[in-house]
Amino acid sequence: METTLAETPQKRQVVFLVILLFLWEAGSEAIRYSMPEETESGSFVGNLAKDLGLRVGELATRGARIHYRGNKQPFQLDIKTGNLLLHEKLDREVLCGATDPCILQFQLLLEKPVQFFQADLQLTDINDHSPEFLDREMLLKIPESVQPGTVFPLKTAQDFDIGSNTVQNYSISPNPHFHVVTHNRGDGRKYPELVLDKALDREEQPELSLTLTALDGGAPPRSGTTALRIEVLDINDNAPEFLQSVYEAQVLENSPINSLVVTVAARDSDAGTYGNVAYTLFQGDEVTQPFVIDEITGEIRLKRALDFETTQYYNVEIAATDGGGLSGKCSVAIQVLDVNDNAPELTLSKVASSTPENSPETVVAVFSVSDPDSGDNGRMVCSIQDDIPFLLKPTFKNFYTLVTERPLDRESRAEYNVTITVTDMGTPRLKTQHNITLLVSDVNDNAPAFTQTSYTLFLRENNSPALHIGSVSATDRDAGANAQLTYSLLPPHDPQLPLASLVSINADNGHLFALRALDFEALQAFEFRAQADPLTVYLVIALASVSSLFLFSVLAFIAVRLCRRSRAAWVGGCSVPEGHFPGHLVDVSGTGTLSQSYQYEVCLTGGSGSNEFKFLKPIIPNLPPQGAIKETEGNTTFRNNLGFN
Repeated sequence: METTLAETPQKRQVVFLVILLFLWEAGSEAIRYSMPEETESGSFVGNLAKDLGLRVGELATRGARIHYRGNKQPFQLDIKTGNLLLHEKLDREVLCGATDPCILQFQLLLEKPVQFFQADLQLTDINDHSPEFLDREMLLKIPESVQPGTVFPLKTAQDFDIGSNTVQNYSISPNPHFHVVTHNRGDGRKYPELVLDKALDREEQPELSLTLTALDGGAPPRSGTTALRIEVLDINDNAPEFLQSVYEAQVLENSPINSLVVTVAARDSDAGTYGNVAYTLFQGDEVTQPFVIDEITGEIRLKRALDFETTQYYNVEIAATDGGGLSGKCSVAIQVLDVNDNAPELTLSKVASSTPENSPETVVAVFSVSDPDSGDNGRMVCSIQDDIPFLLKPTFKNFYTLVTERPLDRESRAEYNVTITVTDMGTPRLKTQHNITLLVSDVNDNAPAFTQTSYTLFLRENNSPALHIGSVSATDRDAGANAQLTYSLLPPHDPQLPLASLVSINADNGHLFALRALDFEALQAFEFRAQADPLTVYLVIALASVSSLFLFSVLAFIAVRLCRRSRAAWVGGCSVPEGHFPGHLVDVSGTGTLSQSYQYEVCLTGGSGSNEFKFLKPIIPNLPPQGAIKETEGNTTFRNNLGFN
């Protein structure tokens, strides 16, 4: 699957959606808890570890945390016991409004390895709100000719609670003329109607003052009241009638203020003042309706902006009242249509600031995406740029992990800027981007490398102790502690060679020192190896002690040979550092003649990364006849000691 995702962004997105659907179905079952709203902070909700079948110790070792999409975190998890506690008091009416049931969805996230568990908390309603009428006083104008049994609609009271805790009954103060009947709407809400029991007589009593009471079903019940004033009018024998009992309309959520939604109409057969109809809007359960009606034309318009994500449907009650006080009513069902006005949201649950190189499939970030829009407007696609070695993997519902696609190499690139783009499928398409800067931490995967392939050192005999005879140098491409080098000498191949008493190396800078004076007649040449840690690299170093006579007789000849060597196409070149040959040295015997003179070449062979030290051949110049026998013997000894072939 990883190869397919890396080929094209389109294929990657298709696979994401398929896996996301599978995970949604596989993880659809959730653990559900229930508790009343307004429960005190710190209250016990449940033991997540026990309910999910996890060991308590797993919560700490696997990096357990609670993920909640809201602005505030309502929960806290005790990873020592597995107990889920309330972080604060929860108000069902604030969190869910009129939605029933009120369910808060959250997830338990385990980071090592990444695993999700779905859980829900259902907040049950308590009777913490009293019914309330929006108007302190209702005015009804009723003709005296109205017959007993006539019904008059009354405005409802609002109660933010739900179920049995909302308004269940209406009553009116005792009087001889009216009683109140409580009815059920199709959506379960209650509304009152005033019923005339006894005919009115304007001359006897032109006005009645009553009290309307709304009771909820709580224990104990709460109530709210409003004044009901009734004016008795002269005869008006026809009430207004709407052309439709129910009107339906649709409106886009981004419609401008004062947009026309629908027009209602009612007629009254009476003439004059009794035939004039005035339209009014009855308040529903919402505190304020987003609509206003023209009392003359019946046009319903927007008075404030709509939001599909908050409310999708409105039921508006309209009353038409004539000049004589008679009224009729109708209902208007308004559906709010969604537009793509919300960009996707990205919530990071985990993000790493650095990741080690040479570690494939490393989780860099865990995040979730959401879009409150509906349909295609709420469908989302996640992507990252193509030129980076990372992959997006869907894990659980709308959760994704950002992982490394292949091992990283800090020495090639030490920092990556990953841009996560979340795009919805609406029109126009909206997107959200989040940038993550990731540092690649160093791993000790590079061996030190010496700056030269060979070192050849020359030292005059009878040198002073602790004499600096040369230096070696190595570099390491790693960083920090992984690039700190330590130089040391390895045991010689020849166990008889007392290397520890001849040469030492400075562990920090690679400087070489002769520990004591060397005697050419006792030791003409020897080789030893140096290493540079942390990843060991060996280097062979040859050190030859020479007599003053040797140096004096061979200077000119070596210069000539080196010039010839530099022009020849020889595969393995010799490396003789500058400054190690003495300028002018002569050793004269007691008779005033040159006692002995030798020349030699020492080189490091190349190829295959091996560091073998090779003595090429002796260079014997033409010497005067005197002392020839001694010279030949000396050359033979020199050749044998150094291992010339």
